Amino acid sequence: MRRLSEVLWLAMRDYRHEWVMSGCFVLALAAVLAPMMVLFGLKVGIVGSMIDRLVGDPRNREIQAVGSGRFGPEWFEDMRARREVAFVVPRTRSIAALMDMQAEKGGRILSVELIPTAPGEPLLGEGMPTPGGLHQVVLSDGAARKLEVAAGERLDGSLARTFQGRSERVHLQLEVVGVARPAVFPRDGAFVPLDLLSALEEFRDGRAVPALGWEGDIGEDPLRTYPGFRLYARTVYDVAPLRDALAAQGVEVRTRAEDIDLVQSMDRNLTAVFWLVAAVGLVGFALSLGASLWANVERKRRELSVLRLVGFRTSEIVWFPVFQAGFTALLGWVTASLIYLGVEGSMNRMFADRLEAGGVVCRLLSEHYAVAAAVTLAAAAMAAALGGWRAARVEPSEGLREV
Repeated sequence: MRRLSEVLWLAMRDYRHEWVMSGCFVLALAAVLAPMMVLFGLKVGIVGSMIDRLVGDPRNREIQAVGSGRFGPEWFEDMRARREVAFVVPRTRSIAALMDMQAEKGGRILSVELIPTAPGEPLLGEGMPTPGGLHQVVLSDGAARKLEVAAGERLDGSLARTFQGRSERVHLQLEVVGVARPAVFPRDGAFVPLDLLSALEEFRDGRAVPALGWEGDIGEDPLRTYPGFRLYARTVYDVAPLRDALAAQGVEVRTRAEDIDLVQSMDRNLTAVFWLVAAVGLVGFALSLGASLWANVERKRRELSVLRLVGFRTSEIVWFPVFQAGFTALLGWVTASLIYLGVEGSMNRMFADRLEAGGVVCRLLSEHYAVAAAVTLAAAAMAAALGGWRAARVEPSEGLREV
């Protein structure tokens, strides 16, 4: 170890002494590595932002039924048991999913679309309460603004029907337990429990709803089926398998699978292009650095032979070009990283006004810097192998003949 540390010290002194040539090697490496880091940063920034939006927006995981069907309790139980499903809830007929609402203090009457919900609602997200029972709702932002109500206030909900030749209208007191973010639902809507939607549908069908005191026909309930559903996959990567599984059942659905496939395809293609460019650049630099180290060993044959004469073994002399290749790799990586950081900041500031909040066009994570350092050191090791092999062939007498 003492001899190895001496070789390291000599390699460092020689590297510093020939600072002009060493600096050229470092700049040559930075000139190869920095553009590759910028290219990969653009790939991570642009495609990564698109993937983040895909993953972060639950609407991209939604699977919508086209038309009406007949979905019973067993179908919903089977869907909930699937690993790919994050959320599923029955949807009633569209005609039964409307209610007139008015603030308790008066004001305009608004026809509101009712959306069935349950615990785990993807659109509401964390921190938003889930309505329960027959008297709680979460309003969309547009509906809350038009009704001029906020969370904690009350609404008067009403709906009408024609039963046994006469028109009837019933009223229901509702509590606003939350207001959804504007992007969640663009229309005038309210997230309500399935029990409330089922009660409204029963009333419109002329049936009695004892839980709310609404009169109507009384009889045995038929086996309840629903014409539709609200279904969300666990991840964007589960959308296509669920779509195919539903298609096999004869259920026609609409998804954003094509948008997801497009982004994934861009990610794969840009990754392939990057690694192709990286491989060509790094192999070219490794050969160039290896040839330079070979030439450097040739120039220092006399000095290396003297080291052999004073007792350094061949295995120790081999480390001389290896250490110098390592110096070049580390300094080149640091220089390239500094160049990249400057370019990254400039590009992100240039496009800041065209990006969403927190969005970037160029970004590298800490692990990407580590990978760049590892790949650079690997390329330097390839180059050092040539110089080391030539150094191992230097004989003590060979250099002394040139004196």
